[in-house]
Amino acid sequence: MTNGFLISLEGPDGAGKTTVLKQVIPKLRDVVGKEIVPTREPGGVAIAEAIRQVILDVNHTAMDAKTELLLYIAARRQHLIEKIVPNLEQDAIVIVDRFIDSSVAYQGYGRGLAVADIAWLNDYATDHRQPDLTIYLDVTSELGLERIATNADREINRLDLEKLDMHQRVRQGYLSLLEQAPHRISLIDASQSIDKVVEEVVALIIKRYQETKHV
Repeated sequence: MTNGFLISLEGPDGAGKTTVLKQVIPKLRDVVGKEIVPTREPGGVAIAEAIRQVILDVNHTAMDAKTELLLYIAARRQHLIEKIVPNLEQDAIVIVDRFIDSSVAYQGYGRGLAVADIAWLNDYATDHRQPDLTIYLDVTSELGLERIATNADREINRLDLEKLDMHQRVRQGYLSLLEQAPHRISLIDASQSIDKVVEEVVALIIKRYQETKHV
């Protein structure tokens, strides 16, 4: 069993996860006396980043839903064993931009694949590892897509091009996961100002970390 603390940051497209994570890291470092390792899925290590390019390529519109899922799972496994676990073993706080819940929300609720199959694949790929804390940044699909459309700096990927109903199903998937695992997943309203969202994320992480580690 590893000694570190694993946090996953989840949310539908346009929730602002990447922006929030960048601003959260320095604030956490000022408070928590541990190394903080930010990373992302799919990606984080060379093999997983190569898989990411295949998954998100806007030209790969013919990709089957099961192919998409299996690519995510493969990237997750490599990322876990090469980066997440080694850092946790060094007692670091690892914060992942997307993790196991994304597959359930996107390929399960969004694509219509069997959630039970995805849960099994997640367990297989992670050796049943779950985050110590999952922060779900909630935003309506309409607002999320509006943010994507007006953010000139954001790289548009294949999933961003999906229709509104796909994004709505993904959000409902996240809300269902929240109901099923309220002990692990905490919701933060991502329609608030970025400063407010960052403030709430930092406070939540510190509180849960201190409770878990008895700091």
